Amino acid sequence: MPLHVPPAPAPAVRTVLTALGSPTAVREAPTPSLRNAQGPATPDLPLPVHVLDRITPAGASATRLAGWRFLIRCGGSAVAAAETRLTPDGWAFSHFFEGPYVAATEHALRQAETMTQSYQARLLSVPELYMLTLWLHGDCTADGAEGHPAATDLLVPLAPAPPGIAAHRPHRVAELLPVLTNRLTPASTPPLLGSPA
Repeated sequence: MPLHVPPAPAPAVRTVLTALGSPTAVREAPTPSLRNAQGPATPDLPLPVHVLDRITPAGASATRLAGWRFLIRCGGSAVAAAETRLTPDGWAFSHFFEGPYVAATEHALRQAETMTQSYQARLLSVPELYMLTLWLHGDCTADGAEGHPAATDLLVPLAPAPPGIAAHRPHRVAELLPVLTNRLTPASTPPLLGSPA
């Protein structure tokens, strides 16, 4: 089934295009793969980045939109990513970066394309665990900038995932949130979820 990518706000897209067109922004970025890329670099697959601020013992969570992330493609492959954030003056380019989450995001998106159910793609960050997941939201028509994880949505931890949580293995929100709750409760011993991929 097709994977739905919500449209990014036009001002966010413009800020990334402007940064890509700036030799100074690209040259000063800590991204050798982007600086050394041959040919034009283009933003692709914009994903809203939500942050999981709180998990309650009941598993309910509070999320907020932190920005939009774009994979930067050159020659058909992702060489870096660009992040935008919302400021009081509107959308602004934040930074370019590279590292394992770029390839892991691309891998998880390809994996999600093979699923039988349609999903809307988002990213969900759990800062307290240094964890990033591909959030597959069941409502493909929803505004990608709003909402919170539904119990039946899928979360796919990206590599590197925290110890004991298998990277690139889809988990229902109702299954993964209790594990994360245990991880964030200091007095508890977290259960293992899956095996390393």
